[in-house]
Amino acid sequence: MKFATLKDGTLDGELVVVSRDLTRAIAVPSIATSLLDALQRWDEVHDALLDVSTALDSGRAPGALAFDPRACAAPLPRSPQWLDGSAFLNHGRLMEQAFNAPPIPEFDSVPVMYQGASDDFLGPHDDVPLPSEADGVDFEGEFGVVCGPVPMGVTPSAALRCVRLLVQVNDWSLRALGPHEMKTGFGFLQAKPSTAFAPVAITPDELGGAWRDGRVHLRLHVQWNGERFGEPHGGEMNFDFGRLVAHAARTRKLSAGTIVGSGTVSNVSRAAGSACIAERRVIEKIDQGEIRTGFMRFGDRVRMEACFDEGQPGPFGVIDQRVVAAAT
Repeated sequence: MKFATLKDGTLDGELVVVSRDLTRAIAVPSIATSLLDALQRWDEVHDALLDVSTALDSGRAPGALAFDPRACAAPLPRSPQWLDGSAFLNHGRLMEQAFNAPPIPEFDSVPVMYQGASDDFLGPHDDVPLPSEADGVDFEGEFGVVCGPVPMGVTPSAALRCVRLLVQVNDWSLRALGPHEMKTGFGFLQAKPSTAFAPVAITPDELGGAWRDGRVHLRLHVQWNGERFGEPHGGEMNFDFGRLVAHAARTRKLSAGTIVGSGTVSNVSRAAGSACIAERRVIEKIDQGEIRTGFMRFGDRVRMEACFDEGQPGPFGVIDQRVVAAAT
């Protein structure tokens, strides 16, 4: 099944079921008022939502309308919790060099994770208002999972069974603010503005064989101002989502609707390019002896789309956003 949330002036938006080809959608207020409502009552509403999805794909859903991604908020405009890992160790090691930071203890064996803001997610085509270009504006392409209830102390294999939906993420970062916050030992705050999501959240079965081993085996195609930036592959994730969810739930339960991110998709091969500017800058310094790429300026755009290995468009739709100066 595929879901999206239309902006309707409310905090949680209007839930719609989306067709497999992303061309049609239908609201389901009699089943669930929002995606968060559906996740909180998943066992109760699952079969009814599946019936609607099946009817929509077969052209038998009365009241279906053309699906407009530009009318979408994030699939979950807000959630109980947003937890972001760093499951691609290649990216983490490069970032250690970027921040001139000592190696993180047990980095290869224990996932690292921070808790970000979850009260104000951005939609796939929303402008991104930020206070200053001097803050080092950067995009970060990721994948994520949306969980049902997760018990404390869950095993990684059991944690995977708690995954309800998959999402595509742009975790915006302000790189000039990160080093100080990391040194405080309290983690990111100002360095992490509102996170953005592709328009469609999907059940894992929608990926077929591209969802295996707790990983999203898709290429994340990233463009900056219309130019190719990279297409790293999600299959190179070192810690799978079962490990990440279990790590988050080691000492506390997780509520339905909790989102857990993979961290920036990153591949060892330089040919794959990158999914964030900071990574490219570090590679430039290592390979060429100097940083040549600046961060984003107001008016710049970033486009992200996860695609299947065979080249078919992916199931999440497109993130296409512009950075703008915040109103003073």
